[in-house]
Amino acid sequence: MFNFHLSYQWLHFKRPTGPPAPVPDGLERLWVDTPEGRLELLSNTPSIVQEGRGPPIIFCHGGMGGAWVWIEYLQYFAACGIQCYAVSLRGHGESWHPSYLQMVFATPRSALAEDLVAAIEWVQVHEESEVILAGHSSGGGLSQAILGDGLVKVKALALLGAVPAYGSIGVYMNWWKLDPWFTIRLILHGWHSNSPLSHPKLTQRAFFGDRFPLSSVVPFQRRMNRYESYLWPFSMMQPFAKASSILRHIRNDGPSGEKVLVMAGTQDKLMTPTVTEETAEFYRGAASEKREGVKVYLVEGAGHHLQNDVQWKDGAGKLFQFYQGIATPVSD
Repeated sequence: MFNFHLSYQWLHFKRPTGPPAPVPDGLERLWVDTPEGRLELLSNTPSIVQEGRGPPIIFCHGGMGGAWVWIEYLQYFAACGIQCYAVSLRGHGESWHPSYLQMVFATPRSALAEDLVAAIEWVQVHEESEVILAGHSSGGGLSQAILGDGLVKVKALALLGAVPAYGSIGVYMNWWKLDPWFTIRLILHGWHSNSPLSHPKLTQRAFFGDRFPLSSVVPFQRRMNRYESYLWPFSMMQPFAKASSILRHIRNDGPSGEKVLVMAGTQDKLMTPTVTEETAEFYRGAASEKREGVKVYLVEGAGHHLQNDVQWKDGAGKLFQFYQGIATPVSD
């Protein structure tokens, strides 16, 4: 059937085995110990080291991702002299993995929130600084949730193709419209969490823009999660955080007065440009002072995974501009 793309090749029910993937040059793999297990934290090494440098950035991936989805950004910001970290939440990347049943059906958003908070606190202690928090997709939703609950305080928040705090039911309607076979395929796959992304062509269509080649999707697909939590996205379909509460836990004492960056690709078929603009307005409507500014930017031609699409440098550059308004630049 046309565009059905029914495949079982990419569905897995067991934890990954074998040694961790190699770390790219210029990056380092660190570990954050938690009561449940250790979490992977990738770190860059800035090529410019100065006293009084700005705050570190910590990146949080979304569903099916891991710290590895931020490799290009980590390398980019290393060249800018900015210390960055990318966390892999439980069940992602090289972090500890729950079993299939535990991860898919019994891992709530609160458990993943504990992991993100643990990583942020580790970085804050290590760097002796509050962080700029950047989250993608469901990781952006998770970032808003922990701020809304007052679990952490940060310098600024960057939302990249992020689930909106006012609820994501519309986002999943976008996915169902994009993939008419979504439900039928899910049933045939026995409700496996990876069913919507169970073929490289499905991943290409949902995650990338028109210019991203299928030949590049395959290695991306190999690194994606073997299975994912259902409770994480389900818990964010309805409103889950108030903009005013999120803004209260962001403290930008830099020159710009901007607290939030909302960014997505113009070809993001899930967090569409309309969703992106609505997210920006969600925060602007709650801002009570000039120093609660919101910046919005659309990366031309990029899809949902704008940090991995061919236009990734455009988004990285805009994030760097946002960073410069929060801290004294460490490079010209």
